[in-house]
Amino acid sequence: MPLLDYYKLDIVPDTWLGIWQNNEPVAFFEEKIDLYPAELHEIAGLKDRKRLEWFSSRYILHLMSEREVRGACLKDEYGKPYLENSEYHISMSHSHELTAVIASTALVGVDIQYKVEKITRITGRVLSESELDDLQKIYSLDAIHVYWGAKEAMYKIYGRKEIDFRKELFVDSFDIQNGWVRTTGKIIKNGIKTECMICAQVLEDYVLVYAWEK
Repeated sequence: MPLLDYYKLDIVPDTWLGIWQNNEPVAFFEEKIDLYPAELHEIAGLKDRKRLEWFSSRYILHLMSEREVRGACLKDEYGKPYLENSEYHISMSHSHELTAVIASTALVGVDIQYKVEKITRITGRVLSESELDDLQKIYSLDAIHVYWGAKEAMYKIYGRKEIDFRKELFVDSFDIQNGWVRTTGKIIKNGIKTECMICAQVLEDYVLVYAWEK
C-alpha cells in the first residue's frame, strides 16, 4: 500500500477516506501540525504506539481538509472524536501499521483490522443467529473480519458507550466479490432503528470497512 492514500468516495456524498502507514516517528508529525490546548491535554498521557496513532490520524484529517490552518479535533462526552466548528462527522481506526480516517457530512464510521486467526473466537459473542447462519455459507477469515469491522463502524456511528453487538447491531447477508463487499446494516437501540450502508475492502493483510447512515 502507498505511504499515504486519501480520496473522495464516489458512492457517498461529500465523504473522504484516508489511510496512513505508520512508518514515521512522532517527531515527523509534531513538526507539521500545531495542536490546541485541549489536544495537548489529551495526548499528555499517551506513549509510543498510541501517540503515533493519535498524530497520524489528525495529520490525515488535516491533509484531507485541504486547509492551511487545521481545526481542533476533540472528543465529546462519550469519547467520540469530532471536528470543532465543522459540518463534517469523522471516525478513525488503527491496526498494526495502518491508520484509517473518514470524514463526511453524513454520520460515518470506519474500522481497519490486521487479519488474525484469533478473530474466529468472537463470532458467537458478536454475531446474531441469522448472521451465524449467513456466515456458514461464505465462511472465511475475511468474512469474519467484515462482520466485525461492519459492527465496529456502526458502533462508531451510534457514538455512545453501551450497545450489544449481537443484539443491537445487525449486518445483512453479503458476498465478497473481487475483494469488495457492499451491503446494509441496522442499529436498533431503545426502539430506534438507524439504517446504514456498509462497504468493505479486503486488502492484502487488512480488512477495511466503512459505514454511513442512510
